[in-house]
Amino acid sequence: MNSYDKYMEDKYMEDKYMEDNEMEYHQERKNTPIFSGVLMYFPDAINAVAKCSKIGNDQHNPNCPLFWNRAKSGDEKDALVRHLMEAGEYDTDGVRHSTKVAWRALANLQKELELEGEAPLSSENIDQDYSFLEDITVSGMYEFKPNED
Repeated sequence: MNSYDKYMEDKYMEDKYMEDNEMEYHQERKNTPIFSGVLMYFPDAINAVAKCSKIGNDQHNPNCPLFWNRAKSGDEKDALVRHLMEAGEYDTDGVRHSTKVAWRALANLQKELELEGEAPLSSENIDQDYSFLEDITVSGMYEFKPNED
């Protein structure tokens, strides 16, 4: 086999591999029913967790855009259990402890998936632009600065 034939064979195998992986990827996505298998099962619970995220952000990052400040969120399992011990009741901020259990469970799972390299969608959490944190004043209040572009 000459070098050109070898090149063409290698190229064919590479293309076939990419095509097979792309088909696998698309099939895996189709077999992951996020809407019908999660959102439609638990619409009110998901809504409550989203509200909890906003309330928590306002509490821990006052006047900042919504983001998960992982520096202030490291004890998911301990916090989850503390809230679980008061399941069925409301916390002082008006959020159900069970809602906070769900939030902490999701946070813990996200971190586990990331550590294991099984979080292909996590770039939203990891690669966000947090440059706005540089604008936090000594009082901890976020000063919105108009974009001058």
